[in-house]
Amino acid sequence: MITDRQQVTAMIMSAKVSKQIKWSQAAEVIGESKEWSTAACLGQMAMTKIQAEAVGALFDLSEEAVAWLQIAPYKGSLPTAVPTDPLIYRWYELVNVYGTTLKELIHEEFGDGIMSAIDFEMDLTREPDPKGDRVKVVMSGKFLPYKTY
Repeated sequence: MITDRQQVTAMIMSAKVSKQIKWSQAAEVIGESKEWSTAACLGQMAMTKIQAEAVGALFDLSEEAVAWLQIAPYKGSLPTAVPTDPLIYRWYELVNVYGTTLKELIHEEFGDGIMSAIDFEMDLTREPDPKGDRVKVVMSGKFLPYKTY
């Protein structure tokens, strides 16, 4: 019996390792970007029935696990307020250092509002560089202005 979505994520990760599946392969099966598909497999997005069944077949999941993939998840995957994983901590550090800059520039360009993480796209690619390859992340979120009432 599965009692939470984290158990399904653990099943997916176990099968990913044992079958040597890449996230890009899962994305092909799901029919969405590798970024969205990875987030969905890690429990941060709800899948359609067709997507969940395809993931179930890829990772050899039970019908119960496939059903869990279709439930709206509890969002937020970090186990602590301040992340301890070095890679995730660097993103936390990036927001600490540049968060106010991003806020000021977005407000200056668009006005008072936020960048959506719901109407959102992301693309992560490897950028070759003679001094050491670079991680290139492009994020695009719809601007949502605060309304008056």
